[in-house]
Parts: sequence; C-alpha cells; structure tokens
Amino acid sequence: MARRFRGESQHKVDAKGRVSIPALFRRVLEACDPDWTEGLRPQLVIVYGDHRRKYLECYTIEAIDEVDEKIAALPRGSMQRRMLERMFHGQSHPTEVDNDGRLTLPQKLRDKIGLEGEAFFIASGDTFQIWKPETYESEELAKTEAWLDDLPEDVDPLSFLDGAGAVAGPAGDG
Repeated sequence: MARRFRGESQHKVDAKGRVSIPALFRRVLEACDPDWTEGLRPQLVIVYGDHRRKYLECYTIEAIDEVDEKIAALPRGSMQRRMLERMFHGQSHPTEVDNDGRLTLPQKLRDKIGLEGEAFFIASGDTFQIWKPETYESEELAKTEAWLDDLPEDVDPLSFLDGAGAVAGPAGDG
C-alpha cells in the first residue's frame, strides 16, 4: 500500500466543518497508522502551530512519530525543544477519519486559514496540506510558477534530485 500522498483535489466543507478526504489520501493514512485494521478509523495529527503558514499540515501517525522522536532527541529544556513541543504537541489536533471518509475541522482551525465553503488538499510526501483554495492559488501556486519561470530553459527540475542543479530561483526553497 502507498506510503506517500500524491495528487490534489478540492472538496466542499459543510457547516459543521466536515470535509471529505481524497480516497487515495485515506489509503495512505491507513497504511501509515500502525494500529489501523479493517473496520477501524485511521488516525492523523493536524499541526497548526506555525503562524507563518496559511495552511493546515496533516501528518500520518508514522510521520508524526518520526517528528516526535527528533524532538525528543533535542536537549531537554532547550528553547528549540520547548518551541517544537509547543508547535507539534500543543498546537496540534489529533483526529481520525470518520466512517464516511471525512475529517471534522474545528472552527479554530478553519478560522486560522480562513476556510469556508471549499478546502483544497495537496500532497506533500508523508504529509498533506489543507488550504483555502484562493490562498493556495494566489500564494503557493504563484511561488512555484515563479521558481520554474526563473530557471534557465535547459534546466530540468529533476536535476536537483541529484544535487546537480545549482540554480536557486527567486522564491528560494520555502
């Protein structure tokens, strides 16, 4: 079973904050939840603590466990550990997929990203993001297009995978 999210889609958000998760995303959540078996609801963690981000980051149980291990490896009492614990433990929302394949997004999370009638889902490896569609279009998609437009015509973006590409575009890496 797939262990990486792939693709993008847009779904309606109802008045209670329920939104369908793309079916392929649900299969990844199931595969990456060590406690999931047929008939159970797959678990995930929505992280919302980074105020600079205009989206919700949804982690599989395996992905959040990896983050937790890295946080735990930091020196106890260090500022980095305390801040990461706050973001990934305190400012997160553990949840599950309901029997109809939906997430219920609390009002606080919807307000954080201005989510109303529609939600845009986009894969990001072992996480996926939930955006207000207009924000994704105007900010993130524009950033990607600007990065690609700044590359010389003869540069294939795949060349960056081997460390061969040395061109950094105006949008940087974040």
